[in-house]
Amino acid sequence: MSATSNVVAFPDRCGDRVALEHDIVLALATADDLAAAMDRVVEAVLRGSGANRVEWWAPGTGGRLQLRAAIGIDHGRRHDLAIDGAGTFVLYGDRVAAEATSILQIAAPIIRRRAAEERLAQTAVDLARRNQALEDFAALVAHELKAPLQAALLADDPSADLESALDLVEALLDAARTETHASAFGSAAELLEHAVEDLASGIKITTDVQTALPLPVASLSVILRNLLANAAAAGAHHVHVAAIHSARSWRLLVDDDGVGLAQIDRYAAGSGLGLALSRRIAGRFGGVIELASRSSGGTRATVEFTETTS
Repeated sequence: MSATSNVVAFPDRCGDRVALEHDIVLALATADDLAAAMDRVVEAVLRGSGANRVEWWAPGTGGRLQLRAAIGIDHGRRHDLAIDGAGTFVLYGDRVAAEATSILQIAAPIIRRRAAEERLAQTAVDLARRNQALEDFAALVAHELKAPLQAALLADDPSADLESALDLVEALLDAARTETHASAFGSAAELLEHAVEDLASGIKITTDVQTALPLPVASLSVILRNLLANAAAAGAHHVHVAAIHSARSWRLLVDDDGVGLAQIDRYAAGSGLGLALSRRIAGRFGGVIELASRSSGGTRATVEFTETTS
């Protein structure tokens, strides 16, 4: 940002100064977040400073200043006012009152405090999410490893079942490591073959997979395996898997011809912990999982991700 001339000095207007200071402090004290507060601050400064335009530039990624709030028309001389730890205010105009800049300097500690509070709050949220992810991972490992480890205990040669358990651990670790804003898309078509291997024989699976889904492969693998396992536990003989991308959403549909939701006790045997954890994993990426009865019998599980616009 270029250096500019000093702010034009005007005779002190006590009433205007008090009103402007009151408006700025009130905005900083009562707004829900700093962004909303600074929108109100630049409006107040525009009204009380004589400027044609007011901007607030705050530190962003890499420490570079980014425009966060602005109002008015870019006309007249430019006046930069750096606020230590609170970014920079830029005022445009040929008759900018000097008291406005001194008030902004007074407001700087409040701006810095609110920014620090929001950083601390975000850190707390991030820590809570990490703790929840650890709890999910521990429960998921216990749930997923139960079947192969039990099979290994009963088998004459447990090596194959132990190998399967180790593969599951690796898949779960990949899912746990995945960032919630991962850009990679997972293909259900590529994962179906491996998921089917874990199911009991005799289930026919058909597919209509037209698109990938907006979550990483490891996470999609866990969800898909659990939904197919639910269908198997519900006594399904036929399962149809479809992945569809419409104008506003991505959907993974798993239709089975099992006992359906009406037989809640039997269906719950396959939908308890695995379904709950699958919902948590989908939720990390903005997705939801819903179950619905099919008119022809059985159950439809829908995993849906709504497309958002920036």
